[in-house]
Amino acid sequence: MRFRRLLLAAALTCAAGPGWAQDAAAPAQPAKSTFEIYGFAMLDIGHDFKQIDPSWFDTLRVTKLPSFKDQFGKNNTTFAGVRQSRFGAKSATPTDYGELKTTFEFEMFGTGADAGQTTIRLRHAYGQLGDFGAGQTWSPFMDPDVFPNTLEYWGPTGMVFFRNVQLRWAPTMGNHSFIAALERPGASGDAGIYADRIELQNIKPRFPVPDFSGAYKFSQKWGYVRAAGILRVIKYDDVLQDQFDLSGTATGWGINLSANYNATKNDVIRGQFVFGEGIQNYMNDSPIDVGAKKNLNDPVRPIVGDTIPVTGLVLWLDHTWNKEFTSSIGYSRQDNTNTDAQAPSAFKDGQYVLGNLLYYPVTNVMFGGEFQWGRRENFSDGFHSDGVKVQFSFKYNFSVKLGG
Repeated sequence: MRFRRLLLAAALTCAAGPGWAQDAAAPAQPAKSTFEIYGFAMLDIGHDFKQIDPSWFDTLRVTKLPSFKDQFGKNNTTFAGVRQSRFGAKSATPTDYGELKTTFEFEMFGTGADAGQTTIRLRHAYGQLGDFGAGQTWSPFMDPDVFPNTLEYWGPTGMVFFRNVQLRWAPTMGNHSFIAALERPGASGDAGIYADRIELQNIKPRFPVPDFSGAYKFSQKWGYVRAAGILRVIKYDDVLQDQFDLSGTATGWGINLSANYNATKNDVIRGQFVFGEGIQNYMNDSPIDVGAKKNLNDPVRPIVGDTIPVTGLVLWLDHTWNKEFTSSIGYSRQDNTNTDAQAPSAFKDGQYVLGNLLYYPVTNVMFGGEFQWGRRENFSDGFHSDGVKVQFSFKYNFSVKLGG
């Protein structure tokens, strides 16, 4: 009896084929959710051989360099801070409609009303299900992979760099990826030499439609090329009842071309060229989207608002010496075509140069030093100012991943 049972089992195994036993014993496992907590603690310490707006002491924002001699006091200041420190959490969950991804991330670098402070600042609050996402994250008009491996927090002056609230569609098909988005609108204006006029103090901005942005990226082993565009409508309403009607509409637009090129296994060249009008709030370090323009032949509208043309350039090399040392060196600039009613001291052009040597003694630890130079040029009074800094940074990463 026992012999017949063994023969029957052998026959069934042969009939089912060699993979039958394995398939029966190990059914396919469903994908699992993952959750990760990550971030870093970072100290920046250095010396500013010139001067800068005190609220931006640990950056090289060229728009915050002096617009006239000794605007921020005398030269030579030592600085230190931990404002780059960061904390974040992200998750990935498989669903019937594609993968659900979420990111929530903040740092300690105060801006706006908190400029100069060490305080919580939201970076990302974003979710995506399949190809559709919503929340705050990188604008599609921006290419985050252009940002170089540097210590200075703010980054190249000529780079498009903006995290914005948005609703987006982002499909990927092999080497091709697309993004289309509706973004939260916003812009800034400069009344220039007429800023103290009551008539201009009653101009209110209005944004009737979202900003429309989109991007296309083609990737290969050698790197990628990317093209992005944006279109926006900016209205300004004159709410003062007088003999003037200073209301109007300005249209902003921009094209951003960027690429990464893997020149060797140890060298990445990062480049970007952007041009457009009225897109300054999408730029990394640029002040004004709309400027006042003289229209003195019109007694009803003697002043109009006009979008300011801008171009930006980034050209950078990130080099890996070995598993412990890297360097980054590059140049960036921004050029604005000011309107004729802006103040002579208004920001016009900026330049930015950095070079560093970074050391990674063990995993998740980095020490490094960096030389920084920048220049601000005013609109029409002939004044320019330089920023010259050395910075040393100490960075300690952490990451805990659950699930998967």
